[in-house]
Amino acid sequence: MSEQLFQRDVYGETLVRLGKADKSIVVLDADLSSSTKTCLFAREFPDRFFNFGVAEQNMMATAAGLASCGKTVFVSTFAVFASGRAWDQVRNSISYNNFNVKIVATHAGLTVGPDGASHQALEDIALMRVLPRMNIVVPCDGPQTAEAIVAAAEVSGPFYVRLGRSKVPTIEKPAFTFGKAQILAEGNQVSIFTCGVLVNEALAAVKNLSAKVSTRA
Repeated sequence: MSEQLFQRDVYGETLVRLGKADKSIVVLDADLSSSTKTCLFAREFPDRFFNFGVAEQNMMATAAGLASCGKTVFVSTFAVFASGRAWDQVRNSISYNNFNVKIVATHAGLTVGPDGASHQALEDIALMRVLPRMNIVVPCDGPQTAEAIVAAAEVSGPFYVRLGRSKVPTIEKPAFTFGKAQILAEGNQVSIFTCGVLVNEALAAVKNLSAKVSTRA
């Protein structure tokens, strides 16, 4: 059975590694650092971590200001707040100015679980996708999360990285290349496009469909 990892754990650990190599990296959170795992960076670099409390709009505006001064800024909160509550600041302060702000949103989609509909961000990719210069990355597992965070740090400009809440299995796949889709299974009857935590479910569907086709043959 493949290893199961929390994407947000990998995110926090990768932030620490990047922070050791690059002193220009600063991290902002909106009172959710124990959930988003930016708390790992906060423990290692307390002078480069800023907790804004329940003030996501202010956090995004400040992120833009820090980026305008040459910082590489990672900003985290739940996806519903990053894409919804603070959308105006992301649009006008970060995206339009092409600032080097990396929004890493956790607890996306239905994975937030018992917090209910108010916290289940289903429209966040659509909201971020329409913004100019915004790069969208939705990793499918733990290792790809690490690759995506490294890519976000290396590529200048705004990013929206979407992570889930639950553990997800590690998937066998090609190396991550920013901006390039990956082909994980080949066939000639149907095409399935997916991203994020649903990649594993899509692969299960491929296996199921292949078995049915083989039985009919």
